[in-house]
Amino acid sequence: MSAVFDARLFSEVFITLFVIMDPPGAVPIFLALTSTMTRAQRNKASRQAVLVALGVIAAFAIFGQQLLAYMHISLPALQASGGLLLLLVAMELLTGKMEEPSPSGAKGVNAAIVPLGTPLLAGPGAIVATMVFVQSSDGTAGDWSSIALALLAVHVCLFLAMRFANVVHRILGDSGTILISRIAGLLLAAIAVQLVADAVIEFVATA
Repeated sequence: MSAVFDARLFSEVFITLFVIMDPPGAVPIFLALTSTMTRAQRNKASRQAVLVALGVIAAFAIFGQQLLAYMHISLPALQASGGLLLLLVAMELLTGKMEEPSPSGAKGVNAAIVPLGTPLLAGPGAIVATMVFVQSSDGTAGDWSSIALALLAVHVCLFLAMRFANVVHRILGDSGTILISRIAGLLLAAIAVQLVADAVIEFVATA
């Protein structure tokens, strides 16, 4: 069994990604971004966001280093761009633009992919952490399966957290959801500023 599964590596990857991606903390932001959606649309958005995040992190785990090197993109640049994108979304949440109805429903679908799927869930922190685990592994089948299972387990937790956000929405009501949207916008702005600040510090340190 140890040849195909490493429990220690699994626990390290799972705990690290769980802390970075923070499934409970994603609930208020998910509610804010999907405040104008119906229950069915919100359920669909939760699936889309998790699948996008899983696909992005898996792709970077396998091809990330080669892709960034080929395009001459540094990790701090990726981090700064993600922070700027999140800052724009945070401004929309704080000003109430996210609560404006969208008849076509396309706005809700886009929100599930960008910024929820990436860069909020599949952000620079999660991407870099996964790439580091992959690069530091021995490359054996056991290491690969342990990392893959841990990655999948974290995304299952994310899906469950957002899937049951409907319960939270029913408890809070429309007024409570608007309040959560404002708080989420403030928190998201802080996350965005921190991402950009960390990227600037890294740029200066490596200059």
